[in-house]
Parts: sequence; C-alpha cells; structure tokens
Amino acid sequence: MSDAEKGSFISKVTSKMIGDKKRWRAYKARKRQLPGNYAAAVEAIERYLMYFVPADGVSVESEFEDLADLFEQAALDGTPVREIVGENPEEFVETFARNYSRGGYVPPRVRKQLTDAIARAEEEGPR
Repeated sequence: MSDAEKGSFISKVTSKMIGDKKRWRAYKARKRQLPGNYAAAVEAIERYLMYFVPADGVSVESEFEDLADLFEQAALDGTPVREIVGENPEEFVETFARNYSRGGYVPPRVRKQLTDAIARAEEEGPR
C-alpha cells in the first residue's frame, strides 16, 4: 500500500469513527466550555464510548453532540455529575451508547478508569 493509499485509508477510518471534522471540533469546543467536573466526566465518558463501534459517522457525531447537550443542561441546572450518571457509570454509558451503536467490548481497565474519573469529578464539584 502506497503512502497516498494509507493516508486515504486512515482518513476514511477516522471519518467513520468521528465523522465530519467540523462537527467534531465544534463538539470538542463545547466540551472545553463546560465547568471542570462536568468536562472531566464527559472526557471519561467519551473515552469509554470510543470502545463502542458506531453504526456510522453520523451516529457517533450525534452521540457526542447529545452528550454535550446533556452535560451543558446539567451544568446550567446545577445537577451534580453523580445525579446524571447514577451509581453505576458503566451502566449509564452503555445504555446511552445503545441508542447510537451496535456495541463493543470494553476492557475491565477502561471500566475502572470511567468509574474512577466519575468519582473524581463528583468530588471536585463545579469550578
């Protein structure tokens, strides 16, 4: 495979995983605007969601945009992170992801990272 073919292949895979770059950048900018603990929770959820195989680029774009919507509204309402994700963050994320993807395998290490990150976000409180 030539370098040009590799570049094209990588571009197609990236676009399938994250979709349109403009929408992805807009989502990332929205995430950066969230208060610290909400942004930390979204970052942890985003990392976890990357293990789910989206049906298509549009689904994953919608998934992350909806995630941003949820946490933006929660931040405005002052809803604590734990109230959003509940006592079992893995269950919350997997239920959330089922609306957008066919699912995937999430290693135990990644499950623990999510649980630990949500616990830290809960302890931080809004900044």
